[in-house]
Parts: sequence; C-alpha cells; structure tokens
Amino acid sequence: MSDTKWAEGVQLDGRAKYKALADHLTAEMDKGTLPVGHQLPPVRQLAWALGVTPGTVARAYSILTDAGRLEAVVGRGTFVAPKFRNVADDVWTRKLPKDSGNINLYSPTLPDMGQVAAIRHALRAVAEGPQEDLVEYPNREGFRPAREAVIDWLSDVSLGPVGHKDVVLSHGGQSAISLVLQAAVSGAQPVILVEELSYAGFRRAAEVLRIEVAGVPSDERGLIPEELERIARRTGAQMLCTSAEVHNPTGLHTPLERREEIVAACKRAGGVQILEDDCYRIGPARAPSYRALWPGGAWYVSSISKTITPALRIGFAVAAEGRYADLRRAAEYGFFGLARPLAEMARLILGNPETRRIAGQVRDRVGDYIRTAVNALGRHEITWREDVPFLWLPLPRGWRAAEFVLAAERHGIQIRSAEEFTLREDRAPHCIRIAVNGQIPMERFEAAMTTLRELLDNPPEAISA
Repeated sequence: MSDTKWAEGVQLDGRAKYKALADHLTAEMDKGTLPVGHQLPPVRQLAWALGVTPGTVARAYSILTDAGRLEAVVGRGTFVAPKFRNVADDVWTRKLPKDSGNINLYSPTLPDMGQVAAIRHALRAVAEGPQEDLVEYPNREGFRPAREAVIDWLSDVSLGPVGHKDVVLSHGGQSAISLVLQAAVSGAQPVILVEELSYAGFRRAAEVLRIEVAGVPSDERGLIPEELERIARRTGAQMLCTSAEVHNPTGLHTPLERREEIVAACKRAGGVQILEDDCYRIGPARAPSYRALWPGGAWYVSSISKTITPALRIGFAVAAEGRYADLRRAAEYGFFGLARPLAEMARLILGNPETRRIAGQVRDRVGDYIRTAVNALGRHEITWREDVPFLWLPLPRGWRAAEFVLAAERHGIQIRSAEEFTLREDRAPHCIRIAVNGQIPMERFEAAMTTLRELLDNPPEAISA
C-alpha cells in the first residue's frame, strides 16, 4: 500500500471535494512533502483512505495532470512530475514514429489519394511565382483571389449572404476559432457555452483568452434548447461554440428543426452568438449552417485538415454578416494575416477542380476504413457514418474508459477516452473515440479493430484504480 500520511488533515468540506484535494496535493508538492518522482496511491486506495468516491480522486489527479504537476505512466501509476515541466498539446504527445510498432487512432490521419503530388505541384508554383509573394508583407487586396477560392470551396454549404470580404484565412481551424472569439467576445469576465461533451479546442482557445466556459446538456439531436437558454441566462454567455454537421466526439448530426430551435433559444437569451465549427465534415452538408439561419448572429469556421491535409495549417473563418471588419482586425492585429506563400497555396489548392476529386476519393477511402471497423465492432453500440473519420463507442458494462484506453495502449493501440472531451468539473461517460488512420494498411487497421473487439468482449473481472 502506498503511503497516504501526507493526506492527513486535508479539508474536503465547504467546496468541491476534488478541487480541495487538488489544492492540497499542490501544496504538498510545493512544500516538498511529495517530491518529484514520488508515486501517488492508486485512485481507489486514496479514495478509501479519505472516505470519498474514486471519481473525486480521479478528477483531482486529472486536473493536476493537465496542469503538468502530475504525470501518468502507462502500466506503472501516477507520479509527481518534474517541476516546470511543459504540458505539450496532444498533437505532439500522441504522435508516434512510424516505426514504433504502435497504431495511432487518436486523431484522424488521411490517406494519400493524390493530394501529396498536388501539394508539391502547388509548392513549386509558389516558389516560381511573383517575387513580392516572397519578400513583402501580406495585404488585403492581394489575398482576394484566395478568399474567393474559399467561397468557391464552400459552395456546397448554405452560408447565407457571403462575399470574399467576409472571409479571413487562418492557420488551421483552431486558429480560426481563436480569431472568432477575439472578434466577437468581450468584457471583463466573458463566458462561452459548449456541449458538455465537446471538442477540446474550444476550451483551449477560451483558456488562452481568459474566457470562462460552461457546459450545456445534449441529446441524440444536439444541444437541448431549453437548457441552452437557461444556462445562457444564468451565466450571461456571449457565444455558443458547437459543431452541427459532425459533432466531435460523438459523430451525431443536429437536424434543421433542432438548429432552428437553438437559434431561437440564443435570440431569447439576449442574442447569444453562435460559432459553428465545421472542420470534421468531409461529405456534403445535410442542413443549412447557423450562419444561413441567422446571418447577423452566427460565425463559421472550417479548414482543409480533414479533407486534404492538416500539414499546411490552412483554415478559414467566415464572419457574421456585417462583422467582417472585427474579424479582419483580429487577424491583422494578431499576426498581420496568413503568410503570402500560404495564401497563394490556398488559392492554388482550393481553386483547382482536381482538389474536389481528391477530397471525394479521401472520403471514399475513409468510408472503407469505417466499414471495416463496423464489421469488427458492430455487435457493440457504436455511432458511425461512412463520411465521418471516427467512431464513438459507449463501453460495455465492466469497462471504465480510462482502464480501456490503458488496456488498448498495452496492445499498441492509441485511442481517446471521453474524459478528453469533458469539462473538468463534469463527469465523463465511459465512452471512447476511435479515429481512422488512413496511412496504415487496411489489414493492420482491421487487426487493431479485432484487438479492440476482443478487449470489449472480455472486460476485467475487477476494475483496478
């Protein structure tokens, strides 16, 4: 049994117990009682010693792991991390060398269906293009062809009244989200709303901008309008961040009727603006965007990361009607705008009719992987679509999400647990997200799905902490 003497005297009354425990752990680490490298007790052992639930301890550990004070080592336990350790974004911590023997199903990885050759061709064209594109600052008028190419690329989305001036190029979808928040949210203590299960990038952008985040419950059709209005009124929220076409992580779709109800709830709650993140849609849009339903109150962001490549970091934000100056100012004051060579790359790639064919082939190939996964896992309750590059799977009885993720990693398979999509103060369901990796052979992907199925079918008799 690990030593828990340091926990004597912890005060868990009068506020959230997990926060009190996290504060106590921090204080003990700062005093040196818990030195670097010290192994903390398993969740259940500490919970028993303190007379609290395992969830309380797990949440405290999670908060401190996110903050870089603790680190979880697969198969060994939780340890006090080296002081001032940098907390890397999951893109870097989860990316594995190709020869590592592991299978990364953490984030979608696209197959090459001709986009590599197209990108190389565009890079050569940029290198051989006008000299000013390589030696001068970006400028608005010079970017007009790229913005017009974005409008053409988005022609299969109902965006409402839109022109090239409404578009700002960004460094990927995450940058576009940050730009919209900077342009649209203000005040000393601003608040935004997200689904209780939602894309972590919303929360990360808000944290950098010192914006509070509140969660809104959802059902199988999306956000619950009544709850949205109630929480918006209580918090004074200025913006709702959501994904209606492909919800990340559940893969669900919000139909038109529910979107209209959400817009009405936002208007009743004092004009809560809507930021729609459409980055995960790789097929045709199934309903009008929020911007089409409410041009003056909704903003739209997307990128080419899930359709062509995430490597170039090309994204775009579309301002709410009449707000393009605010959006443009956020970009120009922040980084002077996208680099001129990247803007020209955006024009060449998005303006090339061949790119749509490539995107269609990427979508078809992703569908092949999804069908393979469904064939292996179909006896379990999964949410999937052939044009969505991941699956959402509630775990069968006997599995906890964290335990299943660790078990998968021991078999060389990396997946995400629902905890990574949950607000820190909320309880995560025991679910996992499995992403498509289109850069590994289908046989290897199928073998990984078979391994996951065998794990699902054989939950541990006793779930450890």
